[in-house]
Amino acid sequence: MRTDVHAHLWSEAYLRLLESYGRRDAAAHRGLGAGDSARELDARFAMNDAAGIDHQILSVSPQGPYFADAGQAVTAARHANDHYAGLVRDWPARFSAFAALPLPHLDASLEELARALGELGMAGVGVTTDVLGRSLGDPVFTPLFEELDWRGGVLSVHPSGHDAGSPLIAAHRMRWMVGAPTEDTICAMHLILEGIPRRFPRLRIIHSHLGGALPLLLPRADDHLPWEAPDVVEKPTEAARRMYYDTVAHGHVPAVRAATDSYGADRLLLGTDFPYQSGQQLCRAVSFLEEALPPERAEQVLTAGARLRRRSDPQSERDDTLQDG
Repeated sequence: MRTDVHAHLWSEAYLRLLESYGRRDAAAHRGLGAGDSARELDARFAMNDAAGIDHQILSVSPQGPYFADAGQAVTAARHANDHYAGLVRDWPARFSAFAALPLPHLDASLEELARALGELGMAGVGVTTDVLGRSLGDPVFTPLFEELDWRGGVLSVHPSGHDAGSPLIAAHRMRWMVGAPTEDTICAMHLILEGIPRRFPRLRIIHSHLGGALPLLLPRADDHLPWEAPDVVEKPTEAARRMYYDTVAHGHVPAVRAATDSYGADRLLLGTDFPYQSGQQLCRAVSFLEEALPPERAEQVLTAGARLRRRSDPQSERDDTLQDG
């Protein structure tokens, strides 16, 4: 089953809730064809069928329910997860979902994680590359990694759209064309330098957009490690191969080949970034993989995401299905 691990859907009710709590960028996600009306869903399914995509794993990122007020964060997260659970019940062949968490409130997030992965049967957790400006590598998030590692769970990471904290991005119209993959790169390196992939081997982390510029920087990072981060015990080239990467690359064949050479094809999962790639671009998000990779490798990448649809079960043996290639 060809499964897209990077797809968005926002209900009007969720966007209005975020706006009522002061979120200023929610309106940008209206009118994109990523709503939950019958018309939008029918159009989405028709485009997926044309592209040869059987299933999508949904995420509300970058509109995560992150608020300083814990009550607002919890209300928004539960709203998002209940809505997604309903969609999955109505369209089980079409949809799975990554749970939203009321970060940065860890106790509440762990409670919602247990509800989402247990009661609601979600495929994993979706977060952004930073949470209200705080790196995912911050030790405050260690309990989240511990819980997901115990469950053998999935953590899908998406850019926050915060310009990587740089005014040189924010002031020059590059938030998503340059800022997003820069955030991917920085977040992946934060996790690598904090030893997260090595310390939590059952945690399956998926980075967006092939990890940004990470495939081009890994040997450089290895060489710089002794004098910039001498306490890090695992080379970035090795740590990067412990994680996973979606294939959103806007049809750029050399990018996928570089990622394959850097990580291995068994670390890549089909991603489309729907609705930002739709219509013919959605078809290209599939066909360029078939152009870039040998047939058996391309099909491996296109179907690998289907293995994420199962629930995370802390009582099961370690799930090595993604590593099997």
